[in-house]
Amino acid sequence: MSPDELHDRIRRGEAVHLLDVRNRDEVEAWRITGENVEATQVTYAEFAAAKARGEVGEFVADLDLREPVVAVCPRGEVSATVAELLREEGVDARNLDSGMEGWARVYVARELPSEETDATVLQYDRPASGCLAYLVVSGHEAAVIDPLRAFADRYVADAEEFGAELRYAIDTHVHADHVSGVRRLADEEGAQAVLPAGARERGLADALDARLVEDGDEIRVGDATLTALHAPGHTTELTALRLGGDSPSDSILFSGDALFTDSFGRPDLERGDEGARDLAGTLYDTLTEDLLALPDETLVAPGHRTPDAVPNPGENDTFAARLDAVADRLRIPDEKGVFVDRVLESLPPRPANYGEIIPANLGRESLDDETAFEVELEPNNCAVAAMD
Repeated sequence: MSPDELHDRIRRGEAVHLLDVRNRDEVEAWRITGENVEATQVTYAEFAAAKARGEVGEFVADLDLREPVVAVCPRGEVSATVAELLREEGVDARNLDSGMEGWARVYVARELPSEETDATVLQYDRPASGCLAYLVVSGHEAAVIDPLRAFADRYVADAEEFGAELRYAIDTHVHADHVSGVRRLADEEGAQAVLPAGARERGLADALDARLVEDGDEIRVGDATLTALHAPGHTTELTALRLGGDSPSDSILFSGDALFTDSFGRPDLERGDEGARDLAGTLYDTLTEDLLALPDETLVAPGHRTPDAVPNPGENDTFAARLDAVADRLRIPDEKGVFVDRVLESLPPRPANYGEIIPANLGRESLDDETAFEVELEPNNCAVAAMD
């Protein structure tokens, strides 16, 4: 089974039973999840031992697997052997082609409802990490927001499908969970790099000839306009972008990691534990005074979604939601101090390898393609966990 086929089954809500034969620590760090996904973890070594004893049949029977079964490993190699052993025992089993590495290359795009914004907007979803990116196309120009380096060619090709040239490559902030594609698109495709002005204070390398935007600055993409909205809290420089229609209620907010559809960005990745409390307070101000004060009908297009998130059928089956629905889910307390305490108590483990990813995105260190792909192969963990 190809990774794309597996993703389609999960997205359609079909029941999927995974037999994950990786080591337990690998499974706990990063796994395939979904609303109707059931998983059994048994190491390949256990299968090999059962085969050596001539007890594969008894071993498989004890697993109580729900058919059809999809076997999973890092690269689809040992899981292919396991799937064959299962079929020999009469189990309807398939192997996930290329394993978790193949799963990390699944990248799907769906169009956001954007009839009133003078633009066509695609939302890109990487199910393996929950990273979301956006292509904004108007006239013969296009801009990509929060692009991933691993899929840089995809944005160029999709813009060309619309008869447009990729003019801008934009990051809403210095990412900590994936390697940005802005530099590659600027260097190899001639797109104008666009970053928040505060990235300079964070140590942005001078080698990148980027346009730095501040609150209120505008970026013209064909007949459409992206307006910068400084939204600090997750990081000091984070700057959201609003794609406006004829009225404020027709707008799309590309919120980066400032605001998700069910949470908001964690405040401890830029300055560590010592600066987290101050940034959590800033985050409260950003949410209550700026982002949640936008018109209720504003469509929130976040930079991430949780692994188990279900597409919103009212928004073209995308991971986007209207601001009033987002506000209802967040349940932000009235007192800033209460909010700050709850945020600091709700922080999940930090993103894997963020200490390597941030310097790479600032241009201060270099990662080859293979290393860049490997350092982002775990959940993004950029959101605050759901608060009580």
